[in-house]
Amino acid sequence: MRTATFRAEVHEQLERIGQADIIVGIPSFNNARTIGHVVRAVQAGLAKYFPDYKAVIVNSDGGSSDGTMDVVRNTSIDDFNAILLHHRVEPAAKIAFPYSGIPGKGSAFRTVFEIAEILGAKACAVVDSDLRSITPEWIELLVKPVLSGGYDYVSPLYHRHKFDGTITNSIVYPLTRALYGKRMRQPIGGDFGFSGEVAKFYLTKNVWQTDVARFGIDIWMTTTAIANGFKVTQSFLGAKIHDAKDPGTDLSNMLYQVVSSTFELMETYAGVWLPIRGSEPVPAFGFEYTVGLEQVNVNTERMLNIFREGLRNLGEIWLDILGAGDFKEIERLGALGDDDFHFPVGLWTRVIYDYALAFHKRRLPVEQLIKSMTPLYVGKTVSFILQAKDMGQQDAEAEIEKLCMEFENNKDYLASNWK
Repeated sequence: MRTATFRAEVHEQLERIGQADIIVGIPSFNNARTIGHVVRAVQAGLAKYFPDYKAVIVNSDGGSSDGTMDVVRNTSIDDFNAILLHHRVEPAAKIAFPYSGIPGKGSAFRTVFEIAEILGAKACAVVDSDLRSITPEWIELLVKPVLSGGYDYVSPLYHRHKFDGTITNSIVYPLTRALYGKRMRQPIGGDFGFSGEVAKFYLTKNVWQTDVARFGIDIWMTTTAIANGFKVTQSFLGAKIHDAKDPGTDLSNMLYQVVSSTFELMETYAGVWLPIRGSEPVPAFGFEYTVGLEQVNVNTERMLNIFREGLRNLGEIWLDILGAGDFKEIERLGALGDDDFHFPVGLWTRVIYDYALAFHKRRLPVEQLIKSMTPLYVGKTVSFILQAKDMGQQDAEAEIEKLCMEFENNKDYLASNWK
């Protein structure tokens, strides 16, 4: 067993606890405003659905300065009976401490994996600390498929506003589905369940001094589980309401983080994904119901300006990566009026595959390469927003399905150019 680098008082706590069946990790960084609600929902979920199991809640904090850890220490449900009818419950143990290592969500998760290994946990879950829509049922839905369904990894399934999660919808979901052949709808959802075995397996991987430790952990966990043949499923959790980002602002960094991690995993698992064609559904737990969603407001005019500015400033790079034919198509898009702007799905699929190939062949420094993609991504996003603005949620989802099929049908292009 690897010895985790915990401070003495944490080791003492772990020795006192001795063993646990379930670990729930809540990584945090300056989430004092929202984390109390998350902790209460986790406690209620453990008490209500797993009263006979020994559970530990782990808050792994990235150096918050707003009192996040104090909120965790002071949050408890005084009267379980009021919420949980007549279950007799032993409250879950709580551990809150700052982690060491590269600052980032991945380092926080590594701590959770290490505690799971030390305590011999059978099942684990991790949930975001900025969630406003988490309920006690989330804990059941993330943990039960592992404890009693024989699954190793549970990815979340949410209803999100059609303009929320645009990096997932236009890049990460279609690409990972086409690569690995599994229709895992939210591969970077942020809230996951997994077995103690998977936690141990993650700790054997040599990624904890890399960008995975900083920000690539969600896609890394999902891809690693699928590519290594673990049994995967997904659970419907209702709405994901959290501190959402406007898809037109501050996306360059997030795009770089997610896409560089996804492309890096393509290098690691090329032997797995190259022969796969088509995709299959992933079984889903939970009762799917309609939920009210928070509006996501978007400034399309600003986004179109970002795309056109990219065309002026990055034209040479785009020409080099995409080739003359597709670059001509991009130039044609730049000349369209705002109301006529439409980014074809076939063209977008080739853009992503060409960028993956440029990454594979190290055509440019990674950060420069992927950040040069930002205006193209913004163009694709604004095209979807204009197309889907009057659509219901189901019709918008059908458009994403068309995009996924395009990625699958064009995979030969990627595979034949990869070698």
